Amino acid sequence: MKYFSTRGALSELTFEETVLAGLAPDGGLYIPASVPQLPANWQKVWANKSFPELSIEILSLFISADEISQTDLAALVHATYNDSAWRHPDITPLQPFTSNKYILELFHGPTYAFKDVALQLLGNLFSYFLQRRNRTKSPGEERETLTVVGATSGDTGSAAIYGLRGKPDVSIFILHPKGRVSPVQEAQMTTVTDENVHNIAVKGTFDDCQDIVKALFADTAFNAKHHLGAVNSINWARILAQTVYYFLSYFAVRRTLPTDAELQFIVPTGNFGDILAGYYAKRMGLPMAKLVIATNANDILTRFWKTGRYEKLDSSSSSVAVGGVVETLSPAMDILVSSNFERLLWYLAFEDIQNTNPGGDLREQACQTVKGWMENVKSVGRIVVPDSVLELARRDFTAERVDDKQIRQTIREYYTSAQSYTADPHTAVGLHVAGAISPQPNVIQIILSTAHPAKFSEAVTSALDGVPGFDFDVVLPEAFKALLTMERRVIEVERPDVELVKGVVERFAVP
Repeated sequence: MKYFSTRGALSELTFEETVLAGLAPDGGLYIPASVPQLPANWQKVWANKSFPELSIEILSLFISADEISQTDLAALVHATYNDSAWRHPDITPLQPFTSNKYILELFHGPTYAFKDVALQLLGNLFSYFLQRRNRTKSPGEERETLTVVGATSGDTGSAAIYGLRGKPDVSIFILHPKGRVSPVQEAQMTTVTDENVHNIAVKGTFDDCQDIVKALFADTAFNAKHHLGAVNSINWARILAQTVYYFLSYFAVRRTLPTDAELQFIVPTGNFGDILAGYYAKRMGLPMAKLVIATNANDILTRFWKTGRYEKLDSSSSSVAVGGVVETLSPAMDILVSSNFERLLWYLAFEDIQNTNPGGDLREQACQTVKGWMENVKSVGRIVVPDSVLELARRDFTAERVDDKQIRQTIREYYTSAQSYTADPHTAVGLHVAGAISPQPNVIQIILSTAHPAKFSEAVTSALDGVPGFDFDVVLPEAFKALLTMERRVIEVERPDVELVKGVVERFAVP
């Protein structure tokens, strides 16, 4: 299996090269040269497999045994998903709520967020590739190193840090918008004091941080000097790792429900990575209804599916937040531009060209189309896709928006229900959308729960203020209580300036 950039189809990379590169030099994102179909007997053979076993099966479809042997792949997966790092034996357990509604809990990893599923594996992949390369070095020859840079709106940072802390030959620099992550999220990142971990608080928005990271990767000389690696969901390995829990939940439901039941995944999303994993699972052959995109007030994705306009600022509204980003109760989704959406745009462009003008090199034409679209997003802040492209997008997805009032109402509704479920504000976005749409009677809804409620104490406590019997201390894990009193280390950057961040990397990166 080879991989190429969404903006330039000429060169192809191995899986190892793709993982270590992260972002393509032309600014594009890497995608597989083809999406493999599932084995003919997968529903029978995979039906009772555990999360690690399913991971091995799915990853091996995208990773050649010539790159990572089956023995090494199995060792990597079992080193990632085991009882020492995860608090539930199923890794991502499926919790029944009603007869046709399930909650897929993705927060049982080290940092209590869904990002752990991919970033624990990505950290081990980085180490595996570096160790393999350095084993072949002669005595005295310079070792290969990796400088990981990433931007976070909250959960990616801590998950990446926990996945890479203490690993040899790796430095990690995580940018977060100062004052725009929850206190627990900030504490999880900044209390990790391993020498290879560096937190950078930028006075700006998440999009500012993300733009700085992209600029660093685009700087050829800087990238070559420091061997930059990506942990954001622009890294293909993250998307691949997250496809597994779609399969796991499919089999969990199939064991107890009629065969004519159709699954519908509702995914709270900001950067489009989590739901894109579901899209790849669907393209591989996993049966499901339309994927449901659930956004907060930062609704660039919902607006696209309603209008065909992908624009930073809503041209139909006179109300514009500072920087275009609305600060909400679900901060991990407070994102202006969804980076992973570019991957979907490539597939939409390719199929549209195939349908309307099937001549020449279709892959190259799709790359050029996406390159033009993304250049327009950067230069003028918007694109309007043809109606034929929008219809293709609507075939596999639908999208809805949720505001803060609805988030509070939903947290309260689910806590006070007969089943009494405490949802974090991001999960509440998905739960609200699930209730707002009207599925057919045979549809089973699976809402992805992306974070433990204790990570967002202000949102949860404000929503449940005055509810008899609610005690946040019951929700709060013991590990979180200790965090808030621990030593912290953070570097503040006074403005979103790529040169200031370069200076920090130059100072602290592993030589």
